[in-house]
Amino acid sequence: MPLYTPEERKRRDASPWTLVQGILAPLQFIVFLISLGLVLRYLATFEGAEAATISIVVKTLVLYLIMITGSIWEKVVFGRYLFAPAFFWEDVFSMLVLALHTAYLVALAFDLLSVRDLMWLALAAYATYVINATQFLLKLRAARLQQARESAAAPGGPAPMGQAETAL
Repeated sequence: MPLYTPEERKRRDASPWTLVQGILAPLQFIVFLISLGLVLRYLATFEGAEAATISIVVKTLVLYLIMITGSIWEKVVFGRYLFAPAFFWEDVFSMLVLALHTAYLVALAFDLLSVRDLMWLALAAYATYVINATQFLLKLRAARLQQARESAAAPGGPAPMGQAETAL
């Protein structure tokens, strides 16, 4: 079953939310890498707790932003805010990512964990983020491959692509 119907692809390509997601996803990854470095530095040296904490809060806020705009994108393209069949498992896992990041904020706000334990919770949240980001990258690759196959099969379309050209 194709990832997008022709109508969904048209809505995806016409939606400004596609561009928003294309900007926010790499931004979030950069924020994640910076924060990960600060968290690991803290865990290794017990220095820089404030910088690591701020970076985790910023990472979480960017996550919320990309989840909200991603839900809007999903509504525009698929007609529902979450759990569209094409992205069902990515959305399910996104809920775990959100839950762990939110647990971090709650624990921080109510002083429920030590700084060290907060950093370990952040690392758990980050591990789920990496898995979820991988899910979305694989889905993006599948969409590109689907589009390439459809273009090659269209009358007058380009010659079929070789393996090297189909890699992400």
